[in-house]
Amino acid sequence: MEEMEEVFCQKIRAQAEQAVTELLDLARLEEGDILVVGCSSSEIAGDKIGTHSSPAVAEAVFSGIYPSLQRRGVYLAAQCCEHLNRALILEDEARRAYRLERVNVVPQPKAGGSFATAVWNGLETPCAVEEVRARAGLDIGGTLIGMHLAPVAVPVRLSLSKIGQAVLICARTRPKFIGGERAHYQESLL
Repeated sequence: MEEMEEVFCQKIRAQAEQAVTELLDLARLEEGDILVVGCSSSEIAGDKIGTHSSPAVAEAVFSGIYPSLQRRGVYLAAQCCEHLNRALILEDEARRAYRLERVNVVPQPKAGGSFATAVWNGLETPCAVEEVRARAGLDIGGTLIGMHLAPVAVPVRLSLSKIGQAVLICARTRPKFIGGERAHYQESLL
């Protein structure tokens, strides 16, 4: 059984790495930007969200995503589950850079979620905040990350539509259009 779980987690790690790499390329994130990730380890394993939290699956997703973000200098914000009001776990450096207010909570698999717990354990100086305005996001398993994206969110399709059994929905953001019919826009910001 352990061997099957390890093979499954290796597959999940590879899918998470592929997804974040594609999204980083398509979203045109810059160093210092925030990427929000909501992740249901239950959904990845084929169960209903919130029913079979798996630290091993969550760690596989984290280990697939985080090195790519580090290489590009992009901050990870891990969305907690509804039991922590969808608070976010990120590096304290990001909290200070964005002047975010810290809240006092440490996620656990059944209160915050396995992914937020894996992120807390994997960051150098983790902290929790209530909200961010991320420039892009990965929603793995219907975790509803939209509340943490900056306006205006634009759907992004990747070559993957699932990680494990969980539906994968991605978004990037763009600046708002202003000025009406006579206005001209910078193509690079679309």
